[in-house]
Amino acid sequence: MRFAVASLLLLAACATSPVNDTATDAQTITLLTRQADDWDKAIVRKDRAAIEANMGEDFRQIDSAGNVETKRSFVDDLVSPQLAIDPYVVEDFDVRLYGDTALLSGRTRMTGRYDGKPFSSHYRYIDIYVKRGGRWQIVSVQISKIPPPP
Repeated sequence: MRFAVASLLLLAACATSPVNDTATDAQTITLLTRQADDWDKAIVRKDRAAIEANMGEDFRQIDSAGNVETKRSFVDDLVSPQLAIDPYVVEDFDVRLYGDTALLSGRTRMTGRYDGKPFSSHYRYIDIYVKRGGRWQIVSVQISKIPPPP
């Protein structure tokens, strides 16, 4: 009798447990890839509302010099009239899923102008997204500069 009850409880648990299957992972990766690309485009066009909509309130960025930025300081810097970022492409893009956390990483060659002077930056990054209330939000970015070849 005890075995029968245990078997029924196990079957009930399996029937109601979420399954992290390949199809669901593929859909999530597609969603996050599109969301990250949309965020990059919002950054280039300085769309404050679209940039902020993708971010958690507790967002932090650690830049290549080790400085920490909050959501407000990060967005303020991006939409500053002194900064113009050219459209860019992310290379070596990768998404890794860990339940309601996702790590998005890649490599970017960014160009633009700051105070009218051209700049060029090559870096790797990792963005951390967390699913909250059924919605993915970026909560952390870390950037590592790739030095120019000798």
